[in-house]
Amino acid sequence: MLTFLVRRLGVMVLTMFFLSLVVFFFVNLEPNLTKLATFQTEMRASDQEKESWLARNGYRDNFFVRYGRWIGVFQKLPVTDPTTGEIVGRFRYCDEAKEPVYSGILQGDFGCSTALKTKVENRLPEALAATGILMFWVMLVMVPCSLVIGVLAGMREGSRLDRWLSVLSITSTATPEYVSGIIFSVIFATWLKVLNGSAATATSEGISFYNFTLPVITLAIYGIGYIARMTRASMAEVMSAQYIRTARLKGLSFRAVVLKHALRNALIAPFTVIMLQFPWLLSGVVVVEAIFRYQGFGNLLVTAASNNDIDLVLACGLVSVAVVLVTQLISDIGYAYLNPRIRVS
Repeated sequence: MLTFLVRRLGVMVLTMFFLSLVVFFFVNLEPNLTKLATFQTEMRASDQEKESWLARNGYRDNFFVRYGRWIGVFQKLPVTDPTTGEIVGRFRYCDEAKEPVYSGILQGDFGCSTALKTKVENRLPEALAATGILMFWVMLVMVPCSLVIGVLAGMREGSRLDRWLSVLSITSTATPEYVSGIIFSVIFATWLKVLNGSAATATSEGISFYNFTLPVITLAIYGIGYIARMTRASMAEVMSAQYIRTARLKGLSFRAVVLKHALRNALIAPFTVIMLQFPWLLSGVVVVEAIFRYQGFGNLLVTAASNNDIDLVLACGLVSVAVVLVTQLISDIGYAYLNPRIRVS
C-alpha cells in the first residue's frame, strides 16, 4: 500500500504540473492580456501604451519564465514607474515586494485580484470555506437519500416500487441544476414566499438555514438520482449472486440476508461514485451560487472570469485540479479497502 501511495502521489504531482501549465497558457492568451492592459490603463490608452504596460510588468517575458514566477521558482522583479522612476508593484492596491523575491504558489502567494482589489489569498480561503459548508450539507442530504432509494429499488428489482423509484431517479438526474434552481426559486420564493428573498442574500448577512435551503435542495436532487441508479444496479447484481441464494436456502430471513450479506458488497461500487461527486459539486456550485448569489467558490470563479481577473482564475483552476486529484486518490484507497479482491502490488 505504501508503494501504491507513493506512486499515486508522484502521478498527482505530475498531473498537477501539466494541468496548471495548460491552465496558465490559456488564461495568458493575447486577448486576455490585452483586456488586462486596457483595464489597468486608461480606457483611451493607445496600443503602444498598453504594450508598454504589459512589457513593464513582465507579461512579455518568456512564457516559462512567467510560469516559473507564478509557481515561485523564479524571482519576481520589481517594476519601475517610467514617469517618476520609483519602484512600484504591478497593481496599486496590492502590497507587492519592491525588490527581487521568490513569491509564488509554493510560497503561498496566489497573486493579486484585479477585480476585488486585494490579494487572492485574502478572499480564496473565505470563499472555499463557504462552499465547503454548502457541500457538506449537500452530501449529508444526498448520500443517505440516494443509498436508501437505490437499496430499496435493488432489493425488489422489477417490482412496482422499483419502477417508481427508477422514474424519480431518472427525472432528477435529467434535470440540470440551473433548471431546478429556477423552478425552486419560483415556487418557494415567489409563489409561496417562504424564503422572502433571504436565499438571495447568501453569506453577506451570515449563513442561515434559509439561505441554505434552495442551494442544498438544488444540488442534492440532481446527485441523488445518479447515485441511486448506481446503487440500484449494484444491489440488484448482488441480490442475484450465488451466495445470496445459498444464504436464503439456509433459512436466513430476507432482512438478515440484505443487512449482513448483500448491503456491504453492494455499496462498494457506489462508494467510488459518491467520491466522484466532489468534483461535480465543485462545478455545480458555480451555477447554483450564481443563481442564488451565494458568496462561495463558484461565485468567486464567475467574478474572476467575468472581469478577466487572471491571477484569481489561475488560483481557482489550481484549487479545482487539486480537489479532483485528492478525491480520486481517496476513492482508490477506499475502494481497495472495501473490496478484499483487490490487491495492490
